Amino acid sequence: MNSLRMGQVQINTIVGDLDGNYKKIIQSIKQAERNGCDLVVLPELAITGYPPEDLLLRPHFIKAQRRILDDIIRQNSSIITVLGFVDQAQGDLYNAAAVIQDQSLKAVYHKIELPNYSVFDEERYFTSGSAPLVLDVGSVKVGISICEDIWVKDSVIECEALTGGAEILVNISASPFTTGKNVQRYQLIREHCRRTHSIMAYTNLVGGQDELVFDGQSLVMDDQGDLIAAGRSFETDLIQVDLNVSRLRERREQQDFSDRVKNCTTRFRHVTTVDMMIQKSEKPVLKASDTPLRRLDATEELYKALILGLKDYVSKNGFTDVVFGLSGGIDSALVSAIAVDALGSEHVHPVIMPSQYSTRGSVDDSELLCRNMGLESITLPIRSVFDSVIELLKPVFSNLAEDVTEENLQARIRGNLVMALSNKFGWLALATGNKSELSVGYCTIYGDMVGGFAPLMDVKKGRVYRLAKYRNAKAGFDFIPNEIMNKQPSAELKPDQQDQDSLPPYDELDEILRLYIEHSMGAREIIEAGHDPETVTRITALVDRNEYKRRQAAPGIKITSMSFGKDRRMPITNHYRRS
Repeated sequence: MNSLRMGQVQINTIVGDLDGNYKKIIQSIKQAERNGCDLVVLPELAITGYPPEDLLLRPHFIKAQRRILDDIIRQNSSIITVLGFVDQAQGDLYNAAAVIQDQSLKAVYHKIELPNYSVFDEERYFTSGSAPLVLDVGSVKVGISICEDIWVKDSVIECEALTGGAEILVNISASPFTTGKNVQRYQLIREHCRRTHSIMAYTNLVGGQDELVFDGQSLVMDDQGDLIAAGRSFETDLIQVDLNVSRLRERREQQDFSDRVKNCTTRFRHVTTVDMMIQKSEKPVLKASDTPLRRLDATEELYKALILGLKDYVSKNGFTDVVFGLSGGIDSALVSAIAVDALGSEHVHPVIMPSQYSTRGSVDDSELLCRNMGLESITLPIRSVFDSVIELLKPVFSNLAEDVTEENLQARIRGNLVMALSNKFGWLALATGNKSELSVGYCTIYGDMVGGFAPLMDVKKGRVYRLAKYRNAKAGFDFIPNEIMNKQPSAELKPDQQDQDSLPPYDELDEILRLYIEHSMGAREIIEAGHDPETVTRITALVDRNEYKRRQAAPGIKITSMSFGKDRRMPITNHYRRS
């Protein structure tokens, strides 16, 4: 028998929701079994959710998730199930894959390559495994690996294929989305397939978890690097495919892997092999997949990531509705669109809070946007509140000229009103600022930064406009009004104010920020790349100076290789300046 039917399950887990995750896992296994799958594969740490972080330091959590695995084992029948859990052995914790069949735990694989960069802290919790694992499934050999194992060259999967004879390489993963990462994965898996002459089945998690979004996009690729099947983007899915290894074996016989086999055996002394059985029974015919085998356009992919990130943060934290200030500017307009698409217009509550400096156009534009999106806005003019506070402070501020204090006061009054509505109605407050502003501190702490979640936290201004244009094109009309798209950005906190009074043009600013934050280049290197020395010096100083603000900012959705928060952990008190 040279074939088997495999199912890959993209489930949306919640960290710590052991019972809820258990139900999703059991439902998925049962569905795959009904469809005649011999093997069903679920993502990395499917039982605990990913990343469980310091829950892993609680012994009762480790025991509780192990009890869930035992319940899954008891529910299992003849279908071979591979899923992620936390294994504890001799006092050490392992990021592990359980192999289950016939109400028995047949094998456990311990993840060998532990990521410890960017948002990953696996060395904080886990011990690295040492032995690759290959399953003899009938007469087909299946290698098991976990996420990072495929990102390290000449490691686990090469050993499983070249010394263990694995013909199908199964990788269970919890790989978070960043822009361009799916293209990287695709190319990486294609290279592995061609180098090892193996079929590869990559199964990824889906869903939002705090600042991370997992995009799914599981896939199966043949030994020539051609795509066989693919999972949906940012949606749960069950991918099912019949895999035959006959042609693969013929091609392998013509290859000489001796040098690479020697490299594998130098690192790994042996490959653990476990015999499995599959039933030879009549299988129901698989329906043709309606999942398009295509890559999303980069802007479409990013927009879907923001929708899922917001939707899951709201629902998984027990909220149904959101509230935020609607200024008439592009940032709050885009947040409105994302929130409507994620939650439905009835659950989105924009608040228009004009001051004496707000133009009539900004109010009109905000009202037009609400009509376009079917939103019922709340209008709370702030001038009387502002005047009252100024009057209260007059004795203290006597003989002092107006400055940024009065500007920030307006933002903080607005923040108070948004939080009052949040408290009274149980709505989650959203901060609407973007990464460009947050980078240089062009935002008011305890003012427009206020909120429980910041959807655009990792989205620079240029991308904000591209996303808005994408959403309008998708709608087929000016869903976000052209008046908002075309106006000069302004905080409207003093007469005739524009963002570019304080900042360079956003296209220039965004490029400097990209080089400084996401590529860790020094000021001198950025200047050598063609940017104005005075501007670079000023902007990099602003980024460094405003670390204290970002430390107190709302969490938001990570979409770049270097977001603020867990990704970039700079000291607040810091005198180092790289020239």
